[in-house]
Amino acid sequence: MSSLESRNPSPEPGQAVVEGSPAGPDTHAEDLRYRLAQQQVLADFGRLALTCRELPRLVEIAAELAAAGMASDYSKVLRHEPAEKQLLLVAGVGWRPGLVGSCAVPDAPDTSAGYTFQTGEAVIANQDGLESRFRTPDFMVEHGVTRAMNVAIHVDGERWGVLEVDTRQCERFVADDLAFLAALANLLGLAIGRTRVEQALRDSVAHQQLLTREASHRVKNSLSMVSALLGLRMRGIDDPELQQVLIDTQGRIQTIARAHDLLWRGDRVGTVPLDSLICELAAELVEQAPGHRLDCAVAPIELHADIAIPLGLMVTELVTNAIKYAYGPEGGEIAVAIEEQEGRLSLTVRDRGRGLPPGVRFDGRGRGSLGSRIVASTARQLRGSLEVVDCAPGTAIRFVMDHPNA
Repeated sequence: MSSLESRNPSPEPGQAVVEGSPAGPDTHAEDLRYRLAQQQVLADFGRLALTCRELPRLVEIAAELAAAGMASDYSKVLRHEPAEKQLLLVAGVGWRPGLVGSCAVPDAPDTSAGYTFQTGEAVIANQDGLESRFRTPDFMVEHGVTRAMNVAIHVDGERWGVLEVDTRQCERFVADDLAFLAALANLLGLAIGRTRVEQALRDSVAHQQLLTREASHRVKNSLSMVSALLGLRMRGIDDPELQQVLIDTQGRIQTIARAHDLLWRGDRVGTVPLDSLICELAAELVEQAPGHRLDCAVAPIELHADIAIPLGLMVTELVTNAIKYAYGPEGGEIAVAIEEQEGRLSLTVRDRGRGLPPGVRFDGRGRGSLGSRIVASTARQLRGSLEVVDCAPGTAIRFVMDHPNA
C-alpha cells in the first residue's frame, strides 16, 4: 500500500476508515444466519471473558473466534509495545509457524493496524491488493492478504492493541462485520482488564501473606529469646516454689512461640495445624517429666491462630496439672484427644491417677491456681464449656465448643 494520500481525507472522529465499496449480502436469509452465528460467538466469548484467568489463552481464543465469526483466512491480535514502538503479533490464526510471538509491525500510521492504534479508529480495507492507502507488511503480502479489517482493543480507557481479520477471498467486509469485530475487541479488553485487577489482588494478597509470615517469625524468635532469658534466670534461684513459677511461665511462653512457628511455616497463612501444635506441646511437657507417657490423638484440623493458640495454652495447663498431681514419682499415662462431633469440637485431657487434689477447680470460682484460672478464662474466651469427669481411677477434663470451621 502507498502512504496516506491527500485525495483520501481523514474520517470524522469515531468513524471507521473504509476503503472500497462494500458488497451487500447475497440473500437476506444467509445474512441473518451469518449474523446470528456472530452473536453466538460473542455470547460464548462473553461467558469465557468472565471466568478465564489465563490471559494468553483468552487472547488466543479471541483470535480464533474472530476468524471463525468472520469466516476469514487469517486473524491476529497485536499487542502494543511502547519501548519498541511496535505492535507484536501475540496470537493469530492461519499464519505460518514462527510468526506468532516474533513478528511485529510498526505502530506508525502508515499501516492499517498502526493507524487504528494511533487514532482509535477502525479500518476496513477492501481495495484489491490493499495498495491504495496503507503500507502492507511483508508477511501479509507473503500470505496473499487482499482485504483487512481492524479495531482497537481498549483496556481501562487506554489502547492496548489491535484486533484484526484478514482474507485473501473476494468477499468484502461490511459495516455489520465491523460491529461484530468491535464487540469482540471490547469483550477482550474487558477480560484483559479483569485479569489485571485479579493479578493485582493476587500480588497484594501474596505480599500481605509474606508480611504475616515475617511477623509470626519475628514473634516466635522474640518469644524464644524471652524463654531463654527465663531459663538463665532460673539457674540462680534456690527457692523451689519460685523456680516452678518460672518454669510454668516459660512453658506458656513456649506454647505461644510454638504456635507462631507453625504459623509462619504453614501452607495457609493465619492458620495452624492443630494436631501438630497440640501433640508437639504435650510431648515436650511429658518428655520433661520422667516416667510419664503420652497418648495424643488429635484430628487433623486447620484452625485460625485466634482459636489454636488458646487451645494450646489450655492443653499446656491441663497436661502440666496432670503431671503435677495425677501420679507419684513413678509417673503414668496422660491422654490428650481432640475430636470433631456434629459441629462441635471436643478437647479431653485424661489421666489414670489419683484424682484432683482438694481445692483445685476449673470453673474460675475461688482463688485456685494460676493454671486453673487460665483454663477457666480460656474456656470463656472460646465460648465453650468445661467439665470435670471422675474416671475412677483418674480424672478427665473435657472442653467442648462450637466448631469454628462449621
